[in-house]
Amino acid sequence: MFQFQDFVPKMLSQPGLFKEGEYESFEDAVQAANAWISQNQIKVVHFETVVLPNIWRRFEEGSTDVSLGTSGDMVSHWHQFVRVWYEDPTSLS
Repeated sequence: MFQFQDFVPKMLSQPGLFKEGEYESFEDAVQAANAWISQNQIKVVHFETVVLPNIWRRFEEGSTDVSLGTSGDMVSHWHQFVRVWYEDPTSLS
């Protein structure tokens, strides 16, 4: 059985009326993924970059939300993160 784990750069400061939000770097997400893989001895199946819109918006559910909205009349912010697909060690018995 396959599982996945997302490594999304953390929000450092929220966006305001006249300022953009600040986020960790993509490299921070890669480092977090590598550390998790190493610490948990994960058997990686696939390592990918995912780009989704508006994952930090108020009513969105982050990287696993099945419906992320965009609109031509509103500003849309796209976020890049790392997704690691791996074999579930409990299903290998």
